[in-house]
Amino acid sequence: MAQSARVAKKEFPTIHFYDQDFVDLYNQTWAWIQDSWGKGTQKNGLQNRFFNYPDNETVNQFESIFSTFFLVYSNRVFPAAPQLDNFYNKQEESGAIRADYSVQDGKPVLTPENPEGVNPPLFSWAEYNMYHKIGNKKRIREVLPILERYWDWLEATFKHENGLYSVPIAATLMHNSPRDSVVYPVDFNTQQAINALYMSELGDVLNDKEISFKYKRHYFSLKTRINNLMWNEDDGLYFDLDAEQNQVRRKTIASFWPLLAELPNEARMEKLLDHLKNPNTFGIENPFPTLSADDPDFSEKGDGFRGSVYPPFTFMVIKGLEKYAAYELARECAIRHLYYILDTLHPEGKQRGNVWEAYAPTRDGPARWDGHDEFPRPLFVSYTALSSVALMIENVIGLYISLPRKTVDWIVPTLEIMGIENLSLKRNMITILSNKSGRGWEIRLESEKLYYFTIDILREKKKTLPIPSGKCSMLIDKL
Repeated sequence: MAQSARVAKKEFPTIHFYDQDFVDLYNQTWAWIQDSWGKGTQKNGLQNRFFNYPDNETVNQFESIFSTFFLVYSNRVFPAAPQLDNFYNKQEESGAIRADYSVQDGKPVLTPENPEGVNPPLFSWAEYNMYHKIGNKKRIREVLPILERYWDWLEATFKHENGLYSVPIAATLMHNSPRDSVVYPVDFNTQQAINALYMSELGDVLNDKEISFKYKRHYFSLKTRINNLMWNEDDGLYFDLDAEQNQVRRKTIASFWPLLAELPNEARMEKLLDHLKNPNTFGIENPFPTLSADDPDFSEKGDGFRGSVYPPFTFMVIKGLEKYAAYELARECAIRHLYYILDTLHPEGKQRGNVWEAYAPTRDGPARWDGHDEFPRPLFVSYTALSSVALMIENVIGLYISLPRKTVDWIVPTLEIMGIENLSLKRNMITILSNKSGRGWEIRLESEKLYYFTIDILREKKKTLPIPSGKCSMLIDKL
């Protein structure tokens, strides 16, 4: 174990943080990731090398999409794109891309609960994020026609005359969530709005006005419908709809996807934030439960989607908070969530440590679900690495990178000894560290090529500076 953690340290960006446990978890995650690679065969037609949980019998679309959000930080040691190419290469004539493909023979695996095998449509979001972290514009040109055909299939198959999408609850992956009467899920409809939002952004990247405008129109049309039909002013939340378009007022984590889609206005955003801070609903100690803590079906054990904390859903909420510049809350929740992951990695007593697919909402340890011994999956890095790598770099340390723009934004919420070394900006390795010296707080920078550095300290001082190649340092008091 120590050997592979050492290997990891050398090749991947090194992080610095005052709590060494966080750094150890980050380093250890890269070692675990090294052990989670599948190999394509002639029979399954999957990519030569792809990331997958070793016990999985399928490649799953949702897991694969989310894995790209941490693989982009591997300094190109691990490729992120094959995760998505596995699915693009399986696209059918109709444009359909299914949720699961067998690792054995590459065929789609469909279930009675989700006969079309549809999953949250988040490819365009992942592609946009990969573009900014890896900077491959040619790829956008290649994948956009695939994503357009996929969009057309989603519309033809699931869109109703009222302009909303109807999919089975199994398609939202919140399998046993108490949403039985739901016909128009708030999460799937919002995810399609997110899809439209980023399709439009990808059009902008290619300077294709037609695509950009087409998907902006789709986005605003969905935004209007979701805001008009699914928002509940009294409860301060977005809700699913039943067959008659009545709101199903069960408070689930699905209510927060609209933050990521930038749907709520300022007043509604504040109401959603109140829930995320409220210890009686979603602001519990381990953010964020998949079912509100005041719901009659809420389980302290987690019981699947009756309260368990799943890293991708917590990640989604934190990325939504960023859209509204709620960086302090996003960081605080990321740190609280990481402490729960650390609790099971370093348990007291003689138990062996581990990380899990899902965590109990109000107590230490993994979630439990009666009658489901396979839940939660141990060492399920596909989910936990979102927290220990992506949230660690973006929210705990506070770095936001765009390769095409040659920019690094550092949102420094508190002055602490922290930073990153050897982070790849394409062929430019950069190091950014904050330290206390005899002259006060200073930031040390090192890079091989010019880039633009925006520093935003405690939301009070903000400055953008061109950082030349070589080493330099700046005193925060002098900014």
